[in-house]
Amino acid sequence: MALIKTVRAFTPRFGVGCFLAENAVVVGDVAMGDRCSLWFHAVVRGDVNAVRIGHRVNIQDGAVLHCTYERAALTIGDDVSIGHRAIVHGCTVQDKVLVGMGAIVMDHAVVGTGSVIAAGAVVTQGTVVEPGSLMAGVPARRIGPVSAELSAGEIERIARNYLMYAGWFTEG
Repeated sequence: MALIKTVRAFTPRFGVGCFLAENAVVVGDVAMGDRCSLWFHAVVRGDVNAVRIGHRVNIQDGAVLHCTYERAALTIGDDVSIGHRAIVHGCTVQDKVLVGMGAIVMDHAVVGTGSVIAAGAVVTQGTVVEPGSLMAGVPARRIGPVSAELSAGEIERIARNYLMYAGWFTEG
């Protein structure tokens, strides 16, 4: 069972059909929607501010989701994939977004629907990513639109696959 802790009188809440790896950590003011998955060594900290996670979100191995005290909450939309070892901090990630492996999204950034944040990219504080953007680099820059092929082949495929992978761990 994952480590789930009440902090400052806030207990994490989970929707229906979520998978939480045994060594994942969820603390404080966290609300997670239905059919989400939190993978090995991932951490979601709602100790200093609220974390709101939509439906069918996968938070992959070693990812860290956190906020800034009294300044920046974290909101994740539906059908979002947060890649291995990514850091998503005090920002808004809208629906159908892929945050690549090792990417960082900082406070008050807004990642628009249907965008891809490439592996290793750093979306700096306050950046507004227009919907459907492919962002890469340090600091992250828009390198073009997300094509239909990229959307189907990465954003949708990864989100769908993680629903399947979670099923492997919850079959009885």
